[in-house]
Parts: sequence; structure tokens; C-alpha cells
Amino acid sequence: MSPKLIVPAEVKICGTCSYWDGERKVDSELRIVVVDDCSEGECLVHGKCCNGLNHEDELNEECIWEHLAPDESIGKEK
Repeated sequence: MSPKLIVPAEVKICGTCSYWDGERKVDSELRIVVVDDCSEGECLVHGKCCNGLNHEDELNEECIWEHLAPDESIGKEK
């Protein structure tokens, strides 16, 4: 069993992006994501395999990063 990491859902890594299709556990109430430290999944934007812990700085400019829990104010009228 590999070590697991608990990260806030706001952290921009592949494992917290809604376009990453890999093994993870999401707790929306606590706003955390639990992912294996060596987990891999497919980036649905680029169609390639990537590590769940890839950091935002490692992603290229073409990445369409979308948070698992988008800001509730998006789409609300004032």
C-alpha cells in the first residue's frame, strides 16, 4: 500500500483538477482530496497519462485546469 497524501481541494495539482481521471478520494465537506503519492491518471484535456501530484508550475499553458469545487459565486447574478 503506497503512502497517501491529503491536500486541500484548492491546491492546483492534477489530482485536484476535475479533468484528471485517476484514483482519488474527495471529501467535499472538509474540502480535501486524498491521493496516493505515486498515483497516475489520464489528463482528459491532453489525453495523456500524468502523475496526480503534478504541480501547476509543471503544467503547460494549454492546460485547462478546473477545480473540483468551482467557486459558488460563478454564474450567480448580482
